[in-house]
Amino acid sequence: MERPDPPRTPATAQRWWRRLVLGVGAVLTVLLARTPDLPKDYLERKYAPSPSAFVQLPGGARVHYRDQGSPVHPALVLLHGSNSSLHTWEPWARTLSTTFRVVTLDLPGHGLTGPVPGDDYSPDGMAAFLDEFRKKLGLQRFSLAGNSMGGNVSVRYTLAHPDVVEKLVLLDAGGVNHLLPPQSQPEVPIGFKLIRTPIINRIASFTTPRNFVEKSTRAVFVDQSLVTNEMVDRYYELLLYPGNRRATRLRAATSMNLPAADRLGEIRAPTLIIWGSDDKLVPVAAAEIFHARIPGSRVVVYPDVGHLPMEEVPARSAADALAFVRSGPAGSAL
Repeated sequence: MERPDPPRTPATAQRWWRRLVLGVGAVLTVLLARTPDLPKDYLERKYAPSPSAFVQLPGGARVHYRDQGSPVHPALVLLHGSNSSLHTWEPWARTLSTTFRVVTLDLPGHGLTGPVPGDDYSPDGMAAFLDEFRKKLGLQRFSLAGNSMGGNVSVRYTLAHPDVVEKLVLLDAGGVNHLLPPQSQPEVPIGFKLIRTPIINRIASFTTPRNFVEKSTRAVFVDQSLVTNEMVDRYYELLLYPGNRRATRLRAATSMNLPAADRLGEIRAPTLIIWGSDDKLVPVAAAEIFHARIPGSRVVVYPDVGHLPMEEVPARSAADALAFVRSGPAGSAL
């Protein structure tokens, strides 16, 4: 026999109505403040001028990339960080393409590559994506540089394909924050907090205020004059590429921690570690973790620089990378 529902008291009814009103209010807020995706053709016209190109991979992904410099030069592949795009490397590409074949690409769930079949946005998935891409382009061996999440992917790729990577450059690379002591843990910018918070990150898939993107962008620079409206628009609009916000949410649910620290000792590629002293996202203490565990690695720390040395001090960081990659096996020219 079913038990009858307990009678509703005035206090119970009041709580029920309050929850209903709040729930309806939240739904209306999302609907009224909804940020729609931007059309693909508009974004491609704006952010994929020459030398941008697209290539279809066997697995079904359509990759936005740039291949600059002579094909007879040594190849240098550059991987961007979380919520960024290949555009972050343009200052380096302009300088280094006179000496190297510089290849940049939008990683899965980013830029104009957008979502990929299988929805694998983990660092290991991105490393596998990179290998599929390099085979499509016919790259046999290359030097590899990565910033932030791209540095994380670069480490994983180097461990998985030691015969492919000639030299490795890590710029404020992610993946070892979990090894930092509590007092060195960074303050996470609001945009990164949102994409890691359940329920809220689902709302953020539909409602994306531009000022959140601007705050997160400003948080990774020391020199605020470099954060222009054009830069913020680029980060914001490429986030609105169809499927990128969902991919961002799925990526945030995966672990970004690198494999056990002792695996870093397996890296045999000569490694240069570049860091900004005032990086608030991945503190400079993380550079020492990489340095201590990667045999023979070198470290360069730039004072008064944040998370993106290739954008904040492009001439200096590109010159250091150039000297390292052109040097002998031990990087002795730096």
